[in-house]
Amino acid sequence: MKIKVKNIDINYIQYGTGPDIVLLHGWGQNIEMMKPLGDNFCDRFKITIIDFPGFGESREPLTFWSLNDYVNMLEELFQLLGIKKPIIMGHSFGGRVAIKYSSNHSIEKLILFGSPCIRTKQELPMSVKVLKKLKTLPGMNTLGEKMKKYIGSRDYKAASPIMRKTLVEVVNEDLSKCAKEIEAPTLLIWGEQDTEAPVTDAKDLENIMMDAALIVLPGTHYAYLENLNQIVQILNNFI
Repeated sequence: MKIKVKNIDINYIQYGTGPDIVLLHGWGQNIEMMKPLGDNFCDRFKITIIDFPGFGESREPLTFWSLNDYVNMLEELFQLLGIKKPIIMGHSFGGRVAIKYSSNHSIEKLILFGSPCIRTKQELPMSVKVLKKLKTLPGMNTLGEKMKKYIGSRDYKAASPIMRKTLVEVVNEDLSKCAKEIEAPTLLIWGEQDTEAPVTDAKDLENIMMDAALIVLPGTHYAYLENLNQIVQILNNFI
C-alpha cells in the first residue's frame, strides 16, 4: 500500500489486529527484512512495516534528510494511520530513527537490534584524511567527489547522491542525549560478532538509558534474523 507523507509516496504493509507494533528496517533494506518478525506477532498485534523514503518501494526524498526529517515523517504517518503509543522495533538505522522518535514521543516499549547511537571522536583513516586535503586544493573538489566512490563504505557506494548526503547526516549525529531521555522499557538485542555495531556500543547504550537491558546472541549485524526463533521467544516475554 502507498500513502503520501511529506509529499513522498511511502510504501507500507499493515496486518493483524490488536495493539500496535511498528517495525523499522536498517539502511539499504526494506519491508521484507522485518516481515519475519511481524509474522510472528500478527495473531495478537497490529503490525505496521514501512519502506523508509529512499528504500524499497518508497520514493526518494527530493533533498537529503536528517534524522529529524525521518522522525517527522513517522509522526505524520502515525497520525494518518491512527497509530498511538506503539511498540517500536528497529534494526540499525531504523533503531536510530526509533531512538530519536522515542525520546520525545509516547511509546509502549522499544526494541533495538544492532543500533549504534553513541558517536565518539575517532582518528580518521589516512584515506579520509587524504580526501579531505584534496578537496581543499584548487580544482580538486571534483576529483575528491569521485574518490568517495572508492574509499567510502559499502552503503555509501551503493547510495544515490541524495542518499549519500543523508547517510553522512544521520550516522554523524550522536544520539546519547536522546537515548537518556527515553522512559519506555527498552530491550537491546545484539549479535556477538556484529562489526557494524560492536557489543561495546550496546553496553554503553545500556548504561546511559533509564530502563534498558542487553541480550547478546551469537551472530552478526543480522542476529535478529539469524536467531529468529529465540528472538520471538524473548520478545513474547517482553511485550
